[in-house]
Amino acid sequence: MTPRESWTPKGKAATDVVLCTFRANGLFLAAGDLLAGQEGLTAARWQVLGAVVVAGRPSTVPQIARRMGLTRQAVQVSVNRLLGEGLVETGENPDHRRSPLIRLTELGSAKYAAMQKRQATWINELAAGLQRSELATTARILYELSNRLDRERRGDDDGTS
Repeated sequence: MTPRESWTPKGKAATDVVLCTFRANGLFLAAGDLLAGQEGLTAARWQVLGAVVVAGRPSTVPQIARRMGLTRQAVQVSVNRLLGEGLVETGENPDHRRSPLIRLTELGSAKYAAMQKRQATWINELAAGLQRSELATTARILYELSNRLDRERRGDDDGTS
């Protein structure tokens, strides 16, 4: 019996979602690199800037990594580059001496604002012709699948939180 023959109908549909997500992720990252490249950034560094902005407050590297679903080491590499480019700065963390808070500099905020303007045009064109309700459903399902994976990774099996 092959794995395809042992999938439930939901399992097969979920597998299709995962495979489409893998492909979309690669294409989104490539598009992000093109958009970010106009500001001298990469998609990865743009994501880190965005994670700090979305948090609404300075964040530690581990906090950024958790929010993005990445390893701390991968985020640290991007943060080190952003520090070298003067786009972020570190600040003292009263809760943890060895884990500084990362915040955008004035230059980082300006680059992020330019990226957001460019991204808004791009995403509006990409979404044209799609139904808002379908996009909302897609986001909700991916959010739920991500939460389930995160709980599984942490060892939470009770389905709460």
